[in-house]
Amino acid sequence: MRDTMSKTITLTVPGMGSDHCAGIVRKTLERLDGVGEIQTNIANHHVSVTLDDGGPDGDSLKEAVEGAGYDVAAVQADQAEDAHGDAEIEEAYLSQARKRLIIAAIPTTLIMLLMMPHMFWQPIPGYLAIVALLAFPVVFLYGGIATHKSTWRSLKNGTFNMDVLISMGSLPPYLIGLVGFITPMTSFIEMAATIMTFHLLGRYLEALAKGRASQAIRRLMTLGAKTARVERDGKEVEVPVKELALGDIMIVRPGDKMPTDGEVVEGEGHLDESIATGESIPVFKSTGDSVIGATINKEGRLRVKATRVGGDTFLAQVVRLIDQAQGSRVPIQEFADRMTGRFVPTVLLIALASLIIWLTVPDVMRPILDWGATFLPWVNPDATTPVLALIAAIAVLVIACPCALGLATPTALMVGSGIGAERGILIRSGEAIQTFKDVKVMVLDKTGTITRGEPKLTEVVTAEGVNETKLLTLAASVENASEHPIARAIVEGADERGVKPGDVSEFRSTGARGVSGKVGDESVLIGNRHLLEEEGVQGLDALDSAMGELEGKGRTVVIVAANGRALGLVAVADTLKKESIEAIRGMHALGLHVVMITGDNERAAHAVAEEVGIDEVQAGVLPEGKVDAIRALQEKHGNHVAMVGDGINDAAALKQANVGIAIGAGADVAIEAADVTLVRGELTAVVDAMHLSRATYGKIVQNLIWASAYNIAAIPIAAVGLLHPMIGVIAMTASSLSVIGNSLLLKRGFIRKNPQGEST
Repeated sequence: MRDTMSKTITLTVPGMGSDHCAGIVRKTLERLDGVGEIQTNIANHHVSVTLDDGGPDGDSLKEAVEGAGYDVAAVQADQAEDAHGDAEIEEAYLSQARKRLIIAAIPTTLIMLLMMPHMFWQPIPGYLAIVALLAFPVVFLYGGIATHKSTWRSLKNGTFNMDVLISMGSLPPYLIGLVGFITPMTSFIEMAATIMTFHLLGRYLEALAKGRASQAIRRLMTLGAKTARVERDGKEVEVPVKELALGDIMIVRPGDKMPTDGEVVEGEGHLDESIATGESIPVFKSTGDSVIGATINKEGRLRVKATRVGGDTFLAQVVRLIDQAQGSRVPIQEFADRMTGRFVPTVLLIALASLIIWLTVPDVMRPILDWGATFLPWVNPDATTPVLALIAAIAVLVIACPCALGLATPTALMVGSGIGAERGILIRSGEAIQTFKDVKVMVLDKTGTITRGEPKLTEVVTAEGVNETKLLTLAASVENASEHPIARAIVEGADERGVKPGDVSEFRSTGARGVSGKVGDESVLIGNRHLLEEEGVQGLDALDSAMGELEGKGRTVVIVAANGRALGLVAVADTLKKESIEAIRGMHALGLHVVMITGDNERAAHAVAEEVGIDEVQAGVLPEGKVDAIRALQEKHGNHVAMVGDGINDAAALKQANVGIAIGAGADVAIEAADVTLVRGELTAVVDAMHLSRATYGKIVQNLIWASAYNIAAIPIAAVGLLHPMIGVIAMTASSLSVIGNSLLLKRGFIRKNPQGEST
């Protein structure tokens, strides 16, 4: 039985550039005893390994990964990732790739400059010796040494990574070219240097492009404040953010970044929260309000108590969610995994078969070559059979590198999750992206999702001859002594209308039925009709019509009476969020059937549903009943049901739904249960999230189709000798870059349309 004690170690593997590479790393680590869950993230080259207590340590994991052919740049223990360390490693990897490219490109360029006149105008004395010397550092030393080391480790470990194909495509041409020192023959040394140089160019360009693809995440990881001003021993001192402790009082001046998550204990001002919510309009904060680390104080001096530090902060949680999404696997990716898992050994067999066929039955192959020579300038039908055989085999090796196929899914996920992060949409997994696009039913909780979850004073109805100000003054005065949410709504509503409460005496509460008290010489009673009838209040019948009308709208209505006479009605309701109608209109435009499931009564639920345009209402549903309601909808509509919720009572239902969507301002347990989190807490973000999931999945499909078609078409062309290896390595690099470039088009192509179809 597995020990429940565990720890997590994160390795940074710069050379893990595609899902094929990630698969080799995973399989290598799975062979070790004591290894649990393994999660690879190509976006930031991370491998997170969960280890049982007593399992291998970081050094053992590093040794295993390096044995598979991949260098390990860093080993980090447990949760919080060092964002600045990651950035430094990424920059060092890019710098190294640039240096290797330059060292390879200079001699290769000289070789090309010598080759042209030697082949077409005037033979150069000692040409073979010159190109052999120029190509040696490219193929064997600083240019290609890392590739060949990776190949050796991979083969020694019984695996086949991408570098195996490059080594097989560059080493044999160079070594065979040396035969020219013994007997006259065509030189392949130029080909070896060119293949290695273009391979290094591809690695460098991929590193640049992937850096752009994940820049949103890197920006998030580095946007936090570096230092904080805190009160220590009665003095204001500046300390590194990593030294902050829970309960520290931070001083945040205008223009400062919020050092960590906290609660305002003194002061007020506006904060720019666009880093967290995607909304550019600053948000007003005052005493008691929570604030998010890395947001910017636009005005006002704030004293803020630190409530979360280190890996528990909102920003750290966002980075972890996105990291998890980028490292997750999409069901459609199984297709790519099956292909890439056996791809390299298959390519080696095809290359060997091509070599043997050309050497044994060249007459079968030459008609194809003669046909190709009529329109392909690099095809030379006059070359000897061994030369043609070698060209075909090498071309197969270099053109077939399945980098593009391995990059198809992770690059689209990187860009999609980055766009989502910038817009306050956190998608936890690749599976959710694929599932989300097929959703047919959108289930919404009412309170806190469609409505604000806070009662507001909506209407005031006075009896004949009664002044509204007087009614509100008496009501607010008595309710001001109560802590009930309805009482708070009445007091706040009166204040918004310019009515201030007076002093109250003899205050008394009768539980859920009402309250009473004395305001000046007026004996005030506020409550439901049953209470006022028991107390013998007069004039209730005259208010029946207005009360019925308000209750029909889903309002909570209380009667205000003074000295035994009814003065009027005060109506309270949980008001709609301003964007709810637009959001539900947008869901309908996407073809969704919108259902509201709520614990509220039928009348209140239907009143809200009618106002916002809900298709189906299920009212009076208890928390445990929501799970059954979701199951019933799944049976009716297939497994295409998403749910949006914000409270603890929604967590189980969010888990049951095919896609669970949590409003970011809601309970942590709901967010943990969800597949998608809407940080800015607006329902319109659901429409954004669905557009994003469809666009991201579309890019994954496009990438897989292109990468598969490219390999399927290119390998046979190379095998029959119609593709020169140098053209092949250029095409291989271009294929990988085209997949990355197509994924990057998400940044420009993803827009949200409003229900009228206009771009926003």
